[in-house]
This record gives sequence, structure tokens and C-alpha cells, in this order.
Amino acid sequence: MSAANTPRSGGRILVDELVRHGVDTAYCVPGESYLAVLDALHDATVRVITARQEGGAAFMAEAHGKMTGRPGICFVTRGPGATNASIGVHTAFQDSTPMILFVGQVARDQMEREAFQEIDYRRMYGEMTKWVAQIDDARRIPEFVSRAFHTATAGRPGPVVLALPEDMLRDVVEAPEVAPFRTPVQPHISSADLMDLRDELSHARRPFMILGGGGWTPKAVKDIQQFAERQNLPVGCSFRTQHLFDNDHPLYAGDVGIGINPALAERIKASDLLIVVGARLGEMTTGGYEMLKPPKLPQHLVHVHPGAEELGRVFQPDLAINCGMESFAHAASSVKPVSYAAREDWAKAARADYEAWNDPTPVTTPGTVQMGAIMAWLREHLPKDAVMCNGAGNYSVWVHRFHRYRGFRTQAAPTNGTMGYGVPAAVAVKAANPERTVVAFAGDGCFQMNGQELGTAVQFGLPFITIVVNNGMYGTIRMHQERTYPGRISATDLVNPDFVMLAKAYGCHAELVEKTEDFAPAFQRAEASGKPALIEVRIDPEAITPRETLSGIREKASAKA
Repeated sequence: MSAANTPRSGGRILVDELVRHGVDTAYCVPGESYLAVLDALHDATVRVITARQEGGAAFMAEAHGKMTGRPGICFVTRGPGATNASIGVHTAFQDSTPMILFVGQVARDQMEREAFQEIDYRRMYGEMTKWVAQIDDARRIPEFVSRAFHTATAGRPGPVVLALPEDMLRDVVEAPEVAPFRTPVQPHISSADLMDLRDELSHARRPFMILGGGGWTPKAVKDIQQFAERQNLPVGCSFRTQHLFDNDHPLYAGDVGIGINPALAERIKASDLLIVVGARLGEMTTGGYEMLKPPKLPQHLVHVHPGAEELGRVFQPDLAINCGMESFAHAASSVKPVSYAAREDWAKAARADYEAWNDPTPVTTPGTVQMGAIMAWLREHLPKDAVMCNGAGNYSVWVHRFHRYRGFRTQAAPTNGTMGYGVPAAVAVKAANPERTVVAFAGDGCFQMNGQELGTAVQFGLPFITIVVNNGMYGTIRMHQERTYPGRISATDLVNPDFVMLAKAYGCHAELVEKTEDFAPAFQRAEASGKPALIEVRIDPEAITPRETLSGIREKASAKA
């Protein structure tokens, strides 16, 4: 890293600042608009992982932020590169993930002329970021980068975008030194809030806690478990944040998202106190705002969130606590226990409902492959710290319902419901955690949106296992199509490549599974290969969910019509 008072190019200053702030990995698709940065990276200690498409690179950076709690770093070029990367920025925003996207920009003397690939990124990214800016003076790079790290991690975490005019990156200047980023700035709970929380707990006979959002740390997860244990609180986790509470714990009651256990939904509605920590109470967590209807709930609501703008935004809480996850969990864990015998039965019943729902044994579906049985085998076979990555599609219902997340940061999945996330996320997760087992789930449609990132995995020696659940269609849309327009199929069928041959062409180990009993040996061979691997699992198109078939959905819809 160069000395602060040494004249350097803007590209060199930027890379030096990344190193100063502790960045060890950056994801990118190279572009001529930031060649000066690429040149500086040549001599830096930062590992550069080159993706095949900017959407994949942005997903990798977002997943890196999820798994580390520090901003994931992504570089893309101007125009088409920036628009491709926007999907990862939107994911980071809705998932509350710290991320910094650096975008190459046209030269300063060409702006406002619709120059080649020119976009005003402040306008483009404005509603899906915490801050968007353009660095026009290379001497201010340290200031902007420092602010980006602090903004991305403070309060509710999220993405920041910095545009880099290509001529600015070539300017040779002296730049001041700034202190490295260390700890995210988070609001803290007050003594009055703690007293009010204790009062709410003292009156509750049927309390329920929902965890979610970003900004969690290992300490916060440990302390929130202690809080639940001291108060005998059944716990649910919002959509795709199941890793925030050990799913084997007797107080864990299930996930509060798409395809929620009906018994859990009824239990939440029957509660007399909801303690919501970190979750926004959005559409997925509230069942389309029907299970929980805004603005005022019949039960008391304690809403804890690091973003003050979120409190009271949709739901009116009886107690609003603007606080970071670590501060709240630590303080709450020391609140004097409130003991009611009825709470023990309430918590035990919630757990019993979850275990019955989580048991794949009674679930059978059409075809020679039973996804429930496959998930049961994976649950027993995988180590407790294995990380499950997935994108969007009906295949993910099997993962969310039947897998058990036994530790913090064992789940990397997008709460904004984006497809194409699983494979690039697995690249980043394996890069950050080379010693851990990483499994990427994808449907046939989901996989084809970023399956080319298997090439990235092979190039950088990242041996994770991808499971492609192939039913020959966009299953989720087909399901909704049958419910709304039964029998009128349009645009949801897929003609797929041979996924096994495709993966082998990239240099992966690959196998096809068409029977349940063939899955376990195929998975074990994939593990033993030491290479990035793909297992294609062909399922019957009728097996659309653990509870329904396509023809059954169509028949019900036709009968109503």
C-alpha cells in the first residue's frame, strides 16, 4: 500500500483505501472504464474473483456481505455492466446486506451528452441504495470510500454505489490518509425501553418472537437465544433468515414466510404479544398483510429495528425500539424472567407443530424422486456448519421446509425472491469459507440465469455442490397460472440443455439422478471428487409442492370457475 503523501493515480488511491479498510476479496467483470483500478489491483493483496456476468458478480458481493457482516465489494463497468449489476444491488437493499458497488463512468468532460454507455447513477440507483455518489476529484477518494463503509454498515445495513469517471481514475494526485473502518455504528437500547419491554412480557401469556433482517452477529444470535430461553419464548424466523435461531432448539417454531405451516400462522394470530426483532414485517412475513393486517394488530407489538424510518412505517407498534441487533439482544438477555406455567405449554405446542411440519416421512409426491426423502438425507448427512444457498422457485420450498439450519450464517438466500442467486452466492460463500461444505440449490429455470458462474467456481478452485431440481418449467409461475387461469398454459414451459454435459464442459463433476435411492451415492461421489460438482435431479412436473400437484391445483381452480 502506497504512502498517503505519495502522488498516485486515482485507481491506485482507491485500491489502497480498500486495503486500508480490510478488504481481502473483490468480485468483478472487467471493463475499460476502470482500467486504472484493474492495474492497481495487479499489485494489491486483494483477491479478485472474475465473474461471467455482472449480475453474478453483484450476487457474489451481496452473499459475501451476508456471510461476513462486512461490505461485499463489486466492480463493474458503465452502462450495460451497471444495469446488469442492479439485481444484486436490489437484493442487498431488501436483504439489508452491506455492499459497495463501484461503477466505471464516462469521462467528466463527456457527461450530460449521452456519451457511450452514459447513465446518471444517482437517478438509476436512487431508490435501491442507502447512498449513491460520483467521485469527481481523486483527492476525495479516501473520504468517499470511508463514508461508503460507514453508510453500508450503519443502522439498517445496505448497499452503496460509487461512480468512477475513467479520467478521474487516471489523475495523479496526493490524497489524505483516513482511519480504517472498524465497527458499524448502531443505535443502542435505553433503560426506559428495557423497562417497557419487561412490562410487556409481564402481561403476556402467549408471546411469540420473530427474528429477521440484517446486522446480526454471532454474539447477537447467542444473546437472543438466551433471551428466548429466559422468557420461554417460541421463536420464528422471517423469510429466508432461518439461520438466526438454531432449528434444533426446543423453542424454534419454524419459518414465517412463503408456504408457512398453517398451524404456525394460526399460532401467530393467536398470540397476545409479538416481539419482532430485525424483521421489517413485510409482505412475506405477514402473509401478504393478511395474517397480520396493518396498521394496528389485535395483539401487542414490540418492534425492534436498527432503522428508525422503519418503525411505525406500516404497523403501529405498542413499543418501538430503535436499536441494533447486538445491543438489543445483549440487553434483552439480562431482563428478569417472567414465569407463567401456561407459557411452557404454549412453547412446547409450537415446537410440536414445527416437528410435525418438518417431518418429510408422511409427504409423498408423484414420480420416482421424492424430494422430501432427499432433504431428510441431506439434513442427516451434512455437517452442522454447512451452508445452503438457493435462489427462487418452488424447489426452494423443499429446502426451507425440511432442512434444519443449525448455526448462524448457514443460509444464503435472497429475501427479495430473485432467481439465479444460488450458484454465484455459493461461489462467494466458498471463497470466504473454504473449509465449509457449501450446497447451491436451483431449479432448472433458476440455474440457467447464472449457471455460467460454474466457470468461475472451476477457475478459482471453489468446490461446492450444485443441485439442479429439473421439472422442465418455471414451476412457481406455472402454479400461479393454474390457480388463476387453469389449463391455459403460456410462456412457462422450458426446453433445457443436458445439465450434466454442460457442467462437465465447464470442468465440473456431474451426475444425473432420476430415482430417490440414487441421490445419496451421487452426492457422496460429488463430495469425493474435490471439484465443483452438479447433480441434476429430475422430478415429476406434478410434484409442484410438498402438499399439492399441478393437476390438483387445476381441478380446484376449474371447480371454482
